[in-house]
Amino acid sequence: MATRKMSVGQAIIEFLSHQYTVDGDHRERTIAGVFGIFGHGNVAGIGQALKQYSVENPLLMPYYQARNEQAMVHESSAFARMKRRRATFACAASVGPGATNMLTGAAVATTNRLPVLLLPSDTFANRAPDPVLQQLEMPHDASLSVNDAFKPLSRYFDRVQRPEQLFSAMLGAMRVLTDPVETGAVTVCLPEDVQAELIDVPEEFLADRDWHIRRPRPDKGITTEVARIIQSSKKPMIIAGGGVVYSDAHSQLQALVEATGIPVGTSQAGVGSLNWDHPQCLGAVGATGTTAANRLAREADVIIGIGTRYSDFTTSSRTAFQNPKVRFININIASFDAFKHGSAFPVVADARETIIELTNELRSYTVDKEYESKISSEKRHWDALVDASFIDQELTLPSQTEIIHAVQSASDPTDTVICAAGSLPGDLHKLWRVRSPLGYHVEYAFSCMGYEIAAGVGAARAGALPIVMVGDGSYLMMHTEIVSAVAEGLKFIIVLIQNHGYASIGHLSEDVGSERFGTKYRFRDAKRNNFEQGEVLPIDLATNAESLGIDVIRIEETSNAITDLHNAVKKAKKSSRATLIHINNNPLLYAPDGEGWWDVPVAPISSIESTQNAYKNYQEAIKLQRPLLGNGVTDRE
Repeated sequence: MATRKMSVGQAIIEFLSHQYTVDGDHRERTIAGVFGIFGHGNVAGIGQALKQYSVENPLLMPYYQARNEQAMVHESSAFARMKRRRATFACAASVGPGATNMLTGAAVATTNRLPVLLLPSDTFANRAPDPVLQQLEMPHDASLSVNDAFKPLSRYFDRVQRPEQLFSAMLGAMRVLTDPVETGAVTVCLPEDVQAELIDVPEEFLADRDWHIRRPRPDKGITTEVARIIQSSKKPMIIAGGGVVYSDAHSQLQALVEATGIPVGTSQAGVGSLNWDHPQCLGAVGATGTTAANRLAREADVIIGIGTRYSDFTTSSRTAFQNPKVRFININIASFDAFKHGSAFPVVADARETIIELTNELRSYTVDKEYESKISSEKRHWDALVDASFIDQELTLPSQTEIIHAVQSASDPTDTVICAAGSLPGDLHKLWRVRSPLGYHVEYAFSCMGYEIAAGVGAARAGALPIVMVGDGSYLMMHTEIVSAVAEGLKFIIVLIQNHGYASIGHLSEDVGSERFGTKYRFRDAKRNNFEQGEVLPIDLATNAESLGIDVIRIEETSNAITDLHNAVKKAKKSSRATLIHINNNPLLYAPDGEGWWDVPVAPISSIESTQNAYKNYQEAIKLQRPLLGNGVTDRE
């Protein structure tokens, strides 16, 4: 067996450069490149390897800079989503804080089922110099390091304590990265001494290797049974999730609903499954849903979940489905999700493959005329509400709804809107009129503040034109990757909405009786010991962004603000450079209500009247919650 003598770091980089994802006729590199912020722990290992290959063969494994370790993981997640999980990046960090900075990014990747390879450096395996700088010592367990914190956040975890462990560790990592059931954050810890150790590497380990994405078909006969249930129903409804997007099943879903007339509501990850103006597309469902989707969900007797994990926002904290005889048919490649809500008909299979078979089984079925009319009527009603809310009121401080419309109307169908946290995801979910399968990218599994700008850079790396919509709260959490975009000449647009506080939590705080406490950016009131009554902080985020090298367009507070915003987006799209557009808004002007609910418990006893009133409202709302959904064996009756 032919071998090559290499350092462990060199072997890792060369191995990763030869891994390919195969999805049908599609084949591309699994690891598109490596992010790395270097310090002790990886500068002489992974860092040396990347340097060496950049000299010997610059295309073997591209290296990219990031300004924050969390951000580089976010970039990788966004890139992976835009690639439908067929490709991602590796992220290398130094010992200690460099590694722990990636923890939040790992949680984002895993909750969103997005593949990211994490290579945190670890303390010496030989322990000769212990304790080293940035080492966490635990008297009760000498084997622990801060990297053990990745274990609950990772879909695969390993630590290469000896060079010989490298082969099984990396093959295990690739298996999970390319498995649509298991994928998420994959963590391989690399002690800093081991990274620099020599190893004889078999040539076979360094050869091109294909990893085929599994697209399992449904078990024999299951779609026939599913079709029977749908045919016996009066009000079936599809809930489309991210699995439709990742399976590239858009056209198949469209064919199914056009043949049957079954309406579709979408989770956050499922937006793009159908274009917004398709007759069967009722838009968002759940806590941030539309009246159209939520009203039909309330009455539906069969819910067909396709590629959704049924988050509490999708189910309105289990209040969305009120028909006492509702049955659940869950189509999901992961059995964990397919069996949710007591479904007696979990279909553990790929979304696209299942939809194709189900369409054939339902070739003679259509919903009745009364239900068809209801679908059409509710869709028209919601679209009219949105149209009315989009009208420019010519306010100096416009509503977020008007801002969304201004951005939407200036965008192209293939542009991708990106968001993650605050009030924006909820408003975008119900208001953004998606016109392409990958035109909507809202991270709402972890809803991580700070994801947005880094994700925009990651999506730009994937070839998209991202339009990042972000509030000042999330911007202040992490705006560092603006520098990365400037350094590489990456084109994206940021629409920064300034409302001087945490608008989303402020609204929620008001709903639960906490009167927006702690959600305003104000000078501290020393007498009252709070930040409630002070003057607004003199924050100039536009100037801050400008100082990072990005082009900035300021929208002035005039009655022409919305028109100016529309024109600014048009101008930014024509530019070859990254652009940030800054606009002030009124956070107290809300989007149309979609009749959804979200369970946020309220204190049952309080001296504050607003909390007392909120608790009364909570008691009424909770009555509709159904802790267990689905009818179990009665599904077969």
